[in-house]
Amino acid sequence: MTKTQLYLTAIAASFALSFVLTPMIRALAVEMGWLDHPTTDIKTHSAPTPVLGGVAIWLAFAATLAGLRLVTSFPTGTLRCLRAILAGGAIIFLLGVVDDLGKPHGLDYRVKFLVQFLAAALLMHYGIRIRFITPSYVAAALTIVWVVGITNAMNIIDIMDGLTASQAAVASLAFLLIALPSEEIYVNFAGAALLGAALGFLPWNFSSKRKIFMGDGGALFIGFVLAAMSMGTEYTHKNPLGVYAPIFILLVPIFDVAYVMSVRMLRGHSPFRGSKDHFALRLEALGLSRRQIVAASALSSGVLSVFALLITRVSAAWAAGLYAVVGVWIFAIARHISKVEMR
Repeated sequence: MTKTQLYLTAIAASFALSFVLTPMIRALAVEMGWLDHPTTDIKTHSAPTPVLGGVAIWLAFAATLAGLRLVTSFPTGTLRCLRAILAGGAIIFLLGVVDDLGKPHGLDYRVKFLVQFLAAALLMHYGIRIRFITPSYVAAALTIVWVVGITNAMNIIDIMDGLTASQAAVASLAFLLIALPSEEIYVNFAGAALLGAALGFLPWNFSSKRKIFMGDGGALFIGFVLAAMSMGTEYTHKNPLGVYAPIFILLVPIFDVAYVMSVRMLRGHSPFRGSKDHFALRLEALGLSRRQIVAASALSSGVLSVFALLITRVSAAWAAGLYAVVGVWIFAIARHISKVEMR
């Protein structure tokens, strides 16, 4: 098979596995009583809902990559990087599952950060890190901040059916397409596997009768894999500003984290304290339905991903112009939703 055929096969296989495994995990969650109860004011659902749908996402992702290993030979560097993502991803996934099962209290945030730091360090040990910054210790510190930040950002936006999974699908496709010309093909394989797994989970997350949440295990795992993929390809062939392209691809979750934390701190609250200040909930307060919000967020990420691709292909002057356009766009959105009074 050609590489393109392999990527398409990976997407299809991961989708099928995720789609089939998710209702099976849901049945087990119902049987075992693994439910997310709306016990606090910041919960956005009204009835106990099965959780741990992330198990299906993780299994589909891991099984797809393992299956690809049987039908094709990976270059040494690709295999090494995929092992790092699988090992670190398993650590993050298990961390999230333990947190899910321990709710409503869950794990202490300091324990979660420590485990996430260790998983990020594992990526660096295998050579997945930020490379455009010197000295190396600064690059190492920023790598950890980036990995932990994106890992948690995908979990933080998991407040609405389909939001995290759709963002994961769009970002995975973007990283896959941007990395196609490069030799870092681990990004392509990981992107294809995560794309299929996210798409296979979406129908069940949207279901009214057989709904299941991905839980922290799924959302944290998705964020970790996306962070790892974002550091695995070259963005600066045309201009040095292309190095910030991953920020465009992941701007929706990044924006939500930055916005929510800013609002909380301006109110004198801890940035780690839960609240309903998320952009998605503010859009809902403006009258949009949840399906409309998820669709608009996915479309926005798609447009931003096209901008990211353009930034890696045009001159520095054009790239700077695109950054300016997006900056004005984000400022306008933040200003508009800030007018909404959230209780």
